[in-house]
Amino acid sequence: MTSSIQRIDIHAHVLEESTMKLLGGISPLVTPKLEWVGDTTTLVIHDFKYPLFPRGGWDLERRIGDMDRTGVHRQVLSVPPFTFFYDQDPHLAVETCQIQNNRIAEILAQHSERFFGFAAVPLQAPELAATELERAIGLGLHGAEICTNVAGRNLDEPELDEFWAKATLLDVPILLHPHNVAAMDRLGKYYLNNLIGNPLDTTIAIASLIFGGVLDRFPTLKLCFVHGGGYFPYQWGRLEHGYHVRTEPHINAAKPPREYLDRFSFDTITHSMGALEYLIRVFGSSRVLLGTDYPFDMGLDDPLPIVQSITSITENEKANIMGGNAARLLNR
Repeated sequence: MTSSIQRIDIHAHVLEESTMKLLGGISPLVTPKLEWVGDTTTLVIHDFKYPLFPRGGWDLERRIGDMDRTGVHRQVLSVPPFTFFYDQDPHLAVETCQIQNNRIAEILAQHSERFFGFAAVPLQAPELAATELERAIGLGLHGAEICTNVAGRNLDEPELDEFWAKATLLDVPILLHPHNVAAMDRLGKYYLNNLIGNPLDTTIAIASLIFGGVLDRFPTLKLCFVHGGGYFPYQWGRLEHGYHVRTEPHINAAKPPREYLDRFSFDTITHSMGALEYLIRVFGSSRVLLGTDYPFDMGLDDPLPIVQSITSITENEKANIMGGNAARLLNR
């Protein structure tokens, strides 16, 4: 294995207490706070509650300790999806993004050897999102994290082209993360909103980007999808078939889905060795990046042994999945 390649976690979330306090200074609608019950915390934002919010999400010392424990050299920090705030007034959302991006930039400056960072942007206002992306990159961040939908609107909306154009011009990657997922009227029980809703919404996002012609208009746009790409890697053949037998899928897309497979990167969170091996076999080891979804319980607590145990790839490919691919995506 190439020992000089650092192990980089592309998918890790942060919302420190200092950031919560700053957000609390602008509006009660975007004020996160921790409610303690014994030794556990619930994250509360207005009328939203996330029980058992892990300490690593808001405690930097715990985070670094967990990184050392699992052998992760660097995390790419991004906000948790609860603080996208796409449903808020755009100018309020700009303030929330600036506060979070400023704090991530401070962490990068204080711990330059341990972290990279993705910016939050107010995607409900693409012009403002493009401006904030450029500002955040100027602060030292390395790309952006966005949602797989914009308050229920798919990512092929024409007004989003201004944001895609800016990301392309800056040559920075965009990490896409599900939130506010589709079909919530049927996913209320059994934690299905996460178990099924998250990968479903990612699949909708990828299909929209393909069939909406976004990938044709921005041929160098860098996209990375969390949770192993949702259901898309395992059902792209269905999209391919539909493109050839129906008129609707190729109204805007210049090519069939097969021709866009090399445009996507995915993290390793599949929760199935067979699925991860398939992902690597179909898309190539260069398109798969280490991800943990730290600090949340649906992520990978100890990600490196999973990659190291894959027998179908070389040691060099394993090293690239654990860090080399992320370094290239981040232009490092």
